[in-house]
Amino acid sequence: MAVGFDAGSSGTESKGQGGRAVVNDVVVHRGRDEGFRGVAAVGDARSAWDNRPMTSLTFELLASDGAARRGRLHFPRGTVETPAFMPVGTYGSVKAMTPRDLVEVGAEIILGNTFHLHLRPGLEIVKKFGGLHRFIGWGRPILTDSGGFQVFSLAHRRKLTEEGVTFASPVDGSRVFLSPEVSMRIQTVLDSDIAMIFDECTPYEIDGVPIDEQRAAESMALSLRWAERSRRAFDELGNPNNLFGIVQGGVHEALRRRSAEGLVGIGFDGYAVGGLAVGEPEEVRNRTLDFTVPMLPADKPRYLMGVGRPEDIVEAVRRGIDMFDCVMPTRNARNGFLFVPEGTLRIRNAKYAADTRVIEEGCDCYACANGFSRAYLRHLDRCNEILASQLATMHNLRHYQRLMAGLRAAIEAGTLEDFTAAFYARRRGAAVA
Repeated sequence: MAVGFDAGSSGTESKGQGGRAVVNDVVVHRGRDEGFRGVAAVGDARSAWDNRPMTSLTFELLASDGAARRGRLHFPRGTVETPAFMPVGTYGSVKAMTPRDLVEVGAEIILGNTFHLHLRPGLEIVKKFGGLHRFIGWGRPILTDSGGFQVFSLAHRRKLTEEGVTFASPVDGSRVFLSPEVSMRIQTVLDSDIAMIFDECTPYEIDGVPIDEQRAAESMALSLRWAERSRRAFDELGNPNNLFGIVQGGVHEALRRRSAEGLVGIGFDGYAVGGLAVGEPEEVRNRTLDFTVPMLPADKPRYLMGVGRPEDIVEAVRRGIDMFDCVMPTRNARNGFLFVPEGTLRIRNAKYAADTRVIEEGCDCYACANGFSRAYLRHLDRCNEILASQLATMHNLRHYQRLMAGLRAAIEAGTLEDFTAAFYARRRGAAVA
């Protein structure tokens, strides 16, 4: 019965074609291969990003267990096993992690933010490198958010019209304008493997009061019009990558259906569920997923945006979601919160001052595998040492990747309900903070 976390690959090397080897699933080029100009060092996360073949992604469904799906996304830059968790690198960097660290924790795809990368370093800089991959030294797939979430998160400093959104820059206060066309131009320069349409992330509530259906309908309709403009601009730019639509509509089934049907009519390479993890109760979120996910095409990947507690991921996988992103594992790590199967361990608490145990027995992350104690991590954190954030982030991201591997194995074995029961049983055992 597969109910535990999968420890992941053993990191062995296998021979490849044309002077290549595969180390920890990274293609290492030992010579000049046809169609490539880059040469990567062993173990490095860089791979050949120049002159790659341009094709849309393919989604391969390998197994299912109830509504849950075990699949595989194939990109020219690499393969992503699903369900997948994407670490967030807002500015082109997952905080406290090198690209090599990301490979070692098991990340196969990361997320960048269109809005923030547009502000800094700016498109002219990224363009000199031929795109974001080469600029940041990451040769695997990247998904970029369109900037639509900033329509939500910077609502206090924006002006929204049919044409687009004008923001006060959080960097210097200058005016910044984003529209579907501008967002698609930025994402084309970034050359992300998955671009997202520009949308308005519908809020759950305003000033503590849930928005009414009329307000949610207006927001959804605007996002649908922007989806058409995004699709048109993406195609006119000749972007050879992939564009995902985003289903909006708040917590209202009829609105979600109108949004999903409209997006499918336009046609996208994958479909995201947006407008959740914006303050709604957990039961409302799960109910919204219950009626929204079945509306999405079965032959396309499904992405739940911004939802990231381990419990939320398990529940969404059970409902048929394939892809996730969230800042939670990295942000929590920098604030001294470490994920373990029983819940969350707060390393700043005094009870860990002389604790000789590693963060999590059986974890194969760098921190645990090398015997770094809870006492040492607490010491580093109290001294504001950079290593505290590095070790904690490595652990949290590896914890998430092991969770995803466990979910994939359980779906393959047809034991997802057993996995889920064991997952919750461990969390009910005892508080660990």
